[in-house]
Amino acid sequence: MSSPLRSKKRGNTIIWILMAMLILGLGGFGVSNFGGSVRSIGTVGDRDIDVRDYARALTNEINAFSAQVGQPLTFAQAQSLGIDKSVQARVLASAALDNEAAQIGISVGDDAVRNNLMSMEAFHGLDGQFNRDAYTLRLRQEGLSEAEFEGKLRDEVARTLLQGAVQGGTAAPEAFVIHLAAWLTETRSFTLAELMASDLPEPVPAPSDADIQAYYDAHPEAFTRPEARRITYVWLSPEMLTEEVLLDDEALQAVYQERIDEFVTPELRLVERLVYPDEASAAEAKARVDAGTATFEEVAAERGLTLADIDLGEMSEAALGEAGAAVFALDTPGVVGPFATDLGPALFAMNGILEAREVTFEEAREDLAAEATADKARRLIADRSDGIEDLLASGATLEEVANETGMELGEIAFSEGTEEGIAAYGGFREAAAAAKAEDFPALAALDDGGVFALRLDGIDPPALRPIEEVRDDAARAWTRDETETRLAALGEEVAARVGAGEPLESTGLVTTRYGDFARGGFLADTPAEVAEQVFTLDDGAAAVVTAGRRVHVVTLTGIHAADPAGEDMTRAKEGLSAQTGQSLAQDMVQLFVQAIEAEAGITLDPAAINAVHAQMN
Repeated sequence: MSSPLRSKKRGNTIIWILMAMLILGLGGFGVSNFGGSVRSIGTVGDRDIDVRDYARALTNEINAFSAQVGQPLTFAQAQSLGIDKSVQARVLASAALDNEAAQIGISVGDDAVRNNLMSMEAFHGLDGQFNRDAYTLRLRQEGLSEAEFEGKLRDEVARTLLQGAVQGGTAAPEAFVIHLAAWLTETRSFTLAELMASDLPEPVPAPSDADIQAYYDAHPEAFTRPEARRITYVWLSPEMLTEEVLLDDEALQAVYQERIDEFVTPELRLVERLVYPDEASAAEAKARVDAGTATFEEVAAERGLTLADIDLGEMSEAALGEAGAAVFALDTPGVVGPFATDLGPALFAMNGILEAREVTFEEAREDLAAEATADKARRLIADRSDGIEDLLASGATLEEVANETGMELGEIAFSEGTEEGIAAYGGFREAAAAAKAEDFPALAALDDGGVFALRLDGIDPPALRPIEEVRDDAARAWTRDETETRLAALGEEVAARVGAGEPLESTGLVTTRYGDFARGGFLADTPAEVAEQVFTLDDGAAAVVTAGRRVHVVTLTGIHAADPAGEDMTRAKEGLSAQTGQSLAQDMVQLFVQAIEAEAGITLDPAAINAVHAQMN
């Protein structure tokens, strides 16, 4: 037997779409009851939390999350994400605010309730006005009486007033906003040099055997062969059958004719169409465009339209109907009309000419032949697949299948990152990674129409490769690291000289100067750590930045305070004031809710909560 919650949820899909504003306003309510004695999941002070409110809010939140991720979310998954706890916190907060509003005497009159009710689109009829029948029907379908609903609406309006009073008392401190805006908009000037191997006093020598051995011993992870899955496979691809495919010009000619629109296109125009209610209005607009007192874009804007709204795209003369001849008579961009259309009199603007194009059969033959060959080869593979599957099902080995069918037989040591040969196909990589020794080979398809089957022969665990095998790699790695170490040491020497008063430009390094560089700015082809370091330095200081195996020396040559009346400073203050004020308001409401919850006291009924959860599983 389906649960009331589930059946109601399925039956009210359309209703909930119509009642979206109501759900958002009230947090959701109105599910079927959970039994005569289960009416509340708990209380905050004197305020009960209706079990239906909690169930509807929880269902609504799960549905919203499912829509966000693009797939249905089970209740177990929702619990693992903490959605149930989040909803509980929200309904507790609402109840606490309702309780506090009642305690301090905040309430709204019937007129306020009526005005809110009348403005809810969920209860409007086809004429856009409040409809009593629609109102009654919606509430009946949600299992609510008018008194219940209007009581909840009254609480919602009062709660909103209380929240607004708490939030309205917060504002971003002006001194904080000014100080932070000044920090954000401050700019700096600096000089930068990248150290290269050629800047070293002497070249890095070739590593000795001892150096190589030491590096090899210190970096075993760099020379460890990953786990390798030894796989035997058979493979048949369209390319392997191209020699078996015979094509004739008659067949290719037929394909060419079937797709003639791809190869032969008439002359086209880029056109926009602006429709008017009557010919007089259209003619008056055309006269203004001709006189130069208005542009076509401006007359479109007068009708509340942009050029994107009226763009017809690429049009042939025939497709333009009565306007076709006039539009195609233009050899430069212009406006013609008005002409009659199905939508009314219209002006047409021509913005570009696309010349007619023709690709002859001889020019297209090579591409057509390649496509037809591949297509026919794929069909040959499909025709042979049943026979291959029968062989595998009968217990034939991959070697026997290859002998009988002509499929390519191969072996591969497959590991993460292997993409050579057949491993270039994602389907093969997935099958190879999932294969088990006890699996029987099965035929599987590839993206290009090919097929394969594989067998896992064994798994070689990760293993340190012998030094003899990786000596050259270890030598290169030692040289790279040694070069970086020596460059970093040279950089420290240079930075010390700059700190002692020598300009970076005088050190013999190639330098680049930057002025008024903004915080968070971007340096092309330079690690982000360099720009970050610039804003940590004192004026005149220098630092070495080692990042991405590159070494830079940077010296700060100027700190430029923001102009207090400048545009950047003004924008920063406006943005920070709004952002900080909003953050403070949210924090204030949260702290206020926590305080009134603690003062009123919270009591929860685990059995009632579990009853809701049980009907969602």
